[in-house]
Amino acid sequence: MDTQEIADRLEITGLLARYTRAIDSGQWDLLDEVFSPDAVIDYRATGGIRGTRDEVKAWLAEVLAHWPGRLHLIGAPAIDFQDGEARVSAPFTDTLAPTRDMVAADTAGFLHGGGWYHHRLRRTSGGWRSVELVEEQAWRTVR
Repeated sequence: MDTQEIADRLEITGLLARYTRAIDSGQWDLLDEVFSPDAVIDYRATGGIRGTRDEVKAWLAEVLAHWPGRLHLIGAPAIDFQDGEARVSAPFTDTLAPTRDMVAADTAGFLHGGGWYHHRLRRTSGGWRSVELVEEQAWRTVR
C-alpha cells in the first residue's frame, strides 16, 4: 500500500464514523459530509425508502424520532478501489430504543439488528463521498 491508499482508507473509515454519528445523534446535516448531493440511498431492505440524500434526511428525521436512543456500531470495512471509486462493505449492528434512558432488552419498541452497509464512494473536492448506499439487513429482533 502506498501512502495515498493509506490516507484514503483512513478518510473512508472517518466517513463511516460520521455516518453513524449523524444517525445516532440526529444531526442530519452531518450526512452532507457523508453523501454527495445526488447520492441514492436505499433502505428498502429494512422497510425504509430509496431516495436522494435530502429525501432520506427528511425521512430519517421523521422515522427515527420514535427511537431517540440509537447506537450503530460498524465493523472493519472491506474497501476495494477500482476505476476511481471505492466500493465499501461494512458490517453493522444497531440498537434502537424508545428512550435514551436505560431500557431493558424486553421493553416494547426495542429493536436490535445487523447486516452490511454497501457504499460506492467517489473522491470529490471535499473528500470521499458516498454516491450510493444500499443497506443489507441480515437479521432483526423486535420487542
